[in-house]
Amino acid sequence: MANDFSRRKFISTSAAALSGTVLMNSFPLIGHAMKTDTIRVGLIGAGTRGAGIAHLLKDLPGLAITAVCDIMEDNLQKGMSLAVKEAKSYTDHKKLLENKDIDAVIIATPLYLHHPMAMDALDAGKHVYVEKTMTYDIPQTLSLVKKVKNSRLVLQVGHQYRYYALYHRIKEVLSQNWAGKVTQIECQYHRNSNWRFPVKDPRLERQVNWRMYKQYSGGLMAELCGHQIDIVNWMLDSHPLKVTGFGGIDYWKDGRETYDNVRTVFVYPDGVKASVSSILTNAFKGYSIRILGTKATIEIQRDKAFIYAEAQDKELGTVDGVTGATVKAWTQGEPVPIEFMYPDAQKRDPTSYALLDFAACIRTGKKPASNVETGRDAAIAVHIANKAMATEQCVKWIS
Repeated sequence: MANDFSRRKFISTSAAALSGTVLMNSFPLIGHAMKTDTIRVGLIGAGTRGAGIAHLLKDLPGLAITAVCDIMEDNLQKGMSLAVKEAKSYTDHKKLLENKDIDAVIIATPLYLHHPMAMDALDAGKHVYVEKTMTYDIPQTLSLVKKVKNSRLVLQVGHQYRYYALYHRIKEVLSQNWAGKVTQIECQYHRNSNWRFPVKDPRLERQVNWRMYKQYSGGLMAELCGHQIDIVNWMLDSHPLKVTGFGGIDYWKDGRETYDNVRTVFVYPDGVKASVSSILTNAFKGYSIRILGTKATIEIQRDKAFIYAEAQDKELGTVDGVTGATVKAWTQGEPVPIEFMYPDAQKRDPTSYALLDFAACIRTGKKPASNVETGRDAAIAVHIANKAMATEQCVKWIS
């Protein structure tokens, strides 16, 4: 797009140009060179997320849950109901790992258990799919990277949006300079709820609502914002250099320890700033990412995206009493949908494509799109953001 490309021309031509397909050489080759045999999976953690993954696996070819582990009976029974008929149940993940018939494990447990369970699984010779955020702290992150590099096993991190065709299309659009030079990114993951789950027995409060307690969780930054931090890293082909921010328990004063609101600013190379926030008191435009460039803004929502052209031709007028102000620069361009195509006719959800790629990586030996290195960068960013909020200081990248 030329520098003098008019806003009208931008809108009239971009609708057609943006309806192209995803560059297939940039999208994971789902199912490529896959064998017909089934990968036998042990599910470790059958709570809300684990059960959700189990639901998806029932409809995915070449994968089957043949073992389930959870310390809570209700979760365990739920997981077993979604596994194959002959599946085995466990309350100790180490006993599950002793099962020689299991090829891989999915770790969907509270954050503080990710690292020890992933390390145990790798020691047992199992491939690992571990939910985000990859680890509870930075030393664990570096430890797991070293472990994977010294093994011949696959470790995939549950940043599933790396497998969503929408984001591959956004990556392509950015590479084609539709937005111009990207200078700012705004991310939000907002909800209007207390983020709690009901508890039948008060003694189970910390097991059920582990996200509320620092001993087990990194809070909103780890559980929600981690997705968008990973996307920003991917879009910018980098990781942040430093971060500052604030958080607090300012509304849901119910005994929780993790913040009910977080607001941070990450600084990337070339001065790019990315704001990342999550709040639990307002859900307006709940999940969104806005990529601000010198030529256009890209707004990403849950399952769609739009591009807004900047005004290229200037029209002078009176704005807020200032005569000669640039009128069009004060107004936003018209939204143009960014069309994208799924890699197959099933149009599956992002997690399903991530799991299919996990299977493909196990069979072919290729590296996952969301791997231990990308997982490391997202995890470190999460942890320095939490440190910045806790200390109310600017924290530099730690590696």
